[in-house]
Amino acid sequence: MKLTLGFSPCPNDTFIFDALIHGKIDTEGLTFDVSFDDVETLNQKAMQGELDITKLSFHAFAYVVEKYALLNAGSALGFGVGPLLICKKENLERINQQLTAENCELKTGIPGKYTTANFLLGVGYPQLTNKKEMVFSEIENALLNEEIDLGLIIHENRFTYQDKGLHKVVDLGTYWEQLTSCAIPLGGIVINRNLSLEVQQKVNRLIRKSVEYAFANPKSGIEFIREHAQEMDEAVMYKHIELYVNKYSIDLGKEGKKAIDTLFEKAIKNEVIPAFKQNLYVA
Repeated sequence: MKLTLGFSPCPNDTFIFDALIHGKIDTEGLTFDVSFDDVETLNQKAMQGELDITKLSFHAFAYVVEKYALLNAGSALGFGVGPLLICKKENLERINQQLTAENCELKTGIPGKYTTANFLLGVGYPQLTNKKEMVFSEIENALLNEEIDLGLIIHENRFTYQDKGLHKVVDLGTYWEQLTSCAIPLGGIVINRNLSLEVQQKVNRLIRKSVEYAFANPKSGIEFIREHAQEMDEAVMYKHIELYVNKYSIDLGKEGKKAIDTLFEKAIKNEVIPAFKQNLYVA
């Protein structure tokens, strides 16, 4: 049986899925037609129900919960992994002054409307309504060129922004942790509910095995990871993996599910997402 599978070219995803798509584990008769896209493109594909299995932002998941169920394996949650709001260093004083104004007109570059990063920005800084959607990798240059005042960065940009003379305004992950005492849920792996429960559970089992294989053999997928990381320095590549792949990627467990449930409860309470009754998880 062949299933369509979408995930990002970021090191954490290629690390997780390497063993699965390259036959390093027994896939129990399943094969995968893989597509690589940035997270917001994956979010949009999920909205259209295009893929059988896909990575997506937890924010976006709220809008497709009728179509997809969340797997226990493959998610990105953790402490100290949240998005950062940054600006040009020389503009920091002006930015901080304007952030406290009632009518804040600062233009903020965001990595997508349905990203969890944008959800957190809306909770922490509801006054920042002048937003420009961008591919996450373009935000730093847009700041340097003063096309935007603030940038909301995710992924490997956490490790590179200071080298470009950019400055952190706030760590939204720290904000979330102080607010909830929970890990921050960034992205998860979902599967189409139209597939049989047997297939859903098999895919969950295989992704868990793929993550476990990657942890046991961390250099096994290095060429695959490097190929899709493009120009990323190898040290940064492994920092990225260490930051986003952890025990929650093997299995959400009670702690991981509590963090996700808390995210959705607050999002519904703040009317950031619509209320829903559908169970989130694969049985």
